[in-house]
Amino acid sequence: MAKKEIKDKKGYLNYKKTLLRNFFFRRDSIKEEEKEKTETSVIEEGLTYIQMKLPVEIITEEFEQSLKKKISHNILRANIREATIEDLEAIRYIHNRAWLTSNTPFSPITLEGIKQVFEIPSTKIFIARVYGQDGGFIITDLEGEDNKVGVIAGLGILPRFQRRYLGTILGMHSWEYLKKKNIKELRCEVYVDNVASYKLIKGLGFEEYDRITYGPKDFEVDNKKKEN
Repeated sequence: MAKKEIKDKKGYLNYKKTLLRNFFFRRDSIKEEEKEKTETSVIEEGLTYIQMKLPVEIITEEFEQSLKKKISHNILRANIREATIEDLEAIRYIHNRAWLTSNTPFSPITLEGIKQVFEIPSTKIFIARVYGQDGGFIITDLEGEDNKVGVIAGLGILPRFQRRYLGTILGMHSWEYLKKKNIKELRCEVYVDNVASYKLIKGLGFEEYDRITYGPKDFEVDNKKKEN
């Protein structure tokens, strides 16, 4: 499926960011008995994310080799491919299984939700296949002036492959893709209580530069921006 070209990139930015944010936290599908508690928490406290970045100049050849050496000691032999429309069900399954073990506010994602993310022109989703099974995915995006900021917008690993460097393997693959875009910086956001993801991103060389707290309106998608 060909992705639509978006001409008004500036007007599309908020829609895209909110859509990606909703991929990992969808209040509309939380169980009824948990919804009130979750809504109250979001309204009163918000959801705080750690913002992290990695300037490209830090990613030296020596730095890359150190990560590749770490991966080489891993017994997993993952084959990475770019996701197609036929892979959306696999992504849905991995996402819903992965976040059951995380500390991130979570509820199951729908195929329609994944399709909306997949259709964002600047996103790429890569899937890792391990031992004949799709075991993880990573979502990359491009932001900033002239798309010079590469973003790791999402990462999901099946529980059986967590803490086995599959996230690092996917991270390295996404970097190989993003550096071909001549980006100047890598960025990502990690939910403040998601310690495992924070350690993974930290292990890739990212450093915290800010924290941001999102309220209810930050999760409201303006579908009018979709057509811009």
